[in-house]
Amino acid sequence: MNRRQFIHSSAALTAGAFLAGQEAFASPALLKNVGIGLFSLPKLLEKDFGAAIHMLSEMGYREAELFGPYPFSDKATIERWAALGNMLGFSGSGFFGKPAKEVGEIFKANNIKVPSIHTDLETLRHNMGQLGEAGHTLGFTYAVLPAIPPENRKTMDDYKKISDEFNKIGEEAKKAGIKFGYHNHGYGLHEMEGKVPLQFILENTDPKLVFLEMDLYWTVAGGADPITYLKKYEGRYTMMHVKNMKKLMHFSGDGNDPAQWMELFPYMTTADDGVLDLKSILATARETGVKHFFVEQDLVKDPEIALKKSIDYLKSL
Repeated sequence: MNRRQFIHSSAALTAGAFLAGQEAFASPALLKNVGIGLFSLPKLLEKDFGAAIHMLSEMGYREAELFGPYPFSDKATIERWAALGNMLGFSGSGFFGKPAKEVGEIFKANNIKVPSIHTDLETLRHNMGQLGEAGHTLGFTYAVLPAIPPENRKTMDDYKKISDEFNKIGEEAKKAGIKFGYHNHGYGLHEMEGKVPLQFILENTDPKLVFLEMDLYWTVAGGADPITYLKKYEGRYTMMHVKNMKKLMHFSGDGNDPAQWMELFPYMTTADDGVLDLKSILATARETGVKHFFVEQDLVKDPEIALKKSIDYLKSL
């Protein structure tokens, strides 16, 4: 090898080593798989379920969380939802008129897993066997209660009763081969009779039976700090709804009244366009045991644009 060839070869090796080193020290993506809460686009799902799921897959979503009711849900819940759906402008929910097996096949064909579904308290109380069967068909781990009915959270005695019931539901879920989760909707974050209801639930339920899903938006709206809860109750939160706020807003009251939730809907925005420090929150969430992250922008206008913006931003972190 002559001198010129030696210098050229040495330079190439040095450059290659530098690039390899840079690659080795590059930070991995903060979120491995980004999920989607399907309540973000119910009208598209009702119009053409398969096409909507394919769109989400093309955007890069690899997990999804369904919302009920389902064919096996409590009858009264199905009737209440029918009335609510008409008011919101759509009637589809759950499996959108398809058998669970077909729904599972659509997700599989689009490379999307379903780790969790939302359901109601009566279905959790009385139809756990059918929830377990659906879990076996769709592959989900968690059956999540999105909110405690208002009549079951008026006093701290109510919260004591519901905490005891959560443990029982968790036991039944375990027997059915799934896990029970609870999603707090922003209420229960202010003191009631000298105690903070959500903290009472966290401290009086079995970590092996009751799993939590944090909704960032409603947690902040309720006046709580997501990072403080994630650290204080490390390991309890296994799921998260990822949202952002156009500007910092809190409920006009204690968050117990759904009308207060509706007041804050206009401030919900895409992941890249708000005041919440998502990078810090999501990093803490991963460190403290959160495994599933679902983008959710409830009933968002133009989901084709908004949901793409959110996943693009989250994948860039």
